[in-house]
Amino acid sequence: MTSSIKARSSSFWGDSWQQFKKNKKALFGLVVVVLLVVVAILAPVLTPYEPQAQDLTQRFSPPSSDHPFGTDNFGRDIFANVVYGARISLAIGGISTLISIMVGILLGSISGFYGGWLDNVLMRIMDILLSIPSLVLAIAISAALGNGIFNLILAVSLTGVAHYARIVRGSVISVKEEEFIEAARVSGATNLSLILRHILPNCTGPIIVQATLGVGTAILSSASLSFIGLGVQPPTPEWGAMLSAGRPYIRDYAHITFFPGLAIALTIFCLNLLGDGLRDAFDPKERR
Repeated sequence: MTSSIKARSSSFWGDSWQQFKKNKKALFGLVVVVLLVVVAILAPVLTPYEPQAQDLTQRFSPPSSDHPFGTDNFGRDIFANVVYGARISLAIGGISTLISIMVGILLGSISGFYGGWLDNVLMRIMDILLSIPSLVLAIAISAALGNGIFNLILAVSLTGVAHYARIVRGSVISVKEEEFIEAARVSGATNLSLILRHILPNCTGPIIVQATLGVGTAILSSASLSFIGLGVQPPTPEWGAMLSAGRPYIRDYAHITFFPGLAIALTIFCLNLLGDGLRDAFDPKERR
């Protein structure tokens, strides 16, 4: 039985990858996302400037060979800030999404597996969270907790828990009635073993798709909070904070806000392409 399950799992991932490779838009999104991660890691190698280094003699310099993206009102190199800001923005998006996934899996697994009154209570709480716009909820949580990266990550992650809990609950309910789950239960597997070893591995597809889309949403939410002063504070380089700092000069020096805005748009766009491609790859109806 174990070998047949492994073979089925291997076939599923192999077929999904073959389907994914047919989607050129998704491949483009994957390549760009990987490049962004590499750029964030190699930030000190890609630019000779420190993101917080000021040179008042170079204030508002337009894009040039020395400063590819120009400089801001303090003479700081915008390219360096965008590159180093990728570290902050991608880290916030990734960590907050990971926290949302972990909490969502825990709540969704308990709710879907045990059902009953516990399921009703947990899902009504999730319904309440889903009824509030995610950005409004993030603003409320961030305003209550205060500024700072840690509080920003906590606020963004809490807004995503309900989505993952709902997805995991639905997957658990459908999988737990399968014959191989009954066979594992008859063989003496505990409830914890059933959830961790047999049920959750069969729920990874929807979770991965939602996580890919969720990272983009988390990046946008964190940038929005930083833009209104509730997230990352200057002079820490972060894309939303850069947009906020450059807003007073947007008419005369548009390059200050153009490049961080472009970085946000490109990242979210490519993550959405990647998420759409994964959704189609994991959907058996899309396979030919």
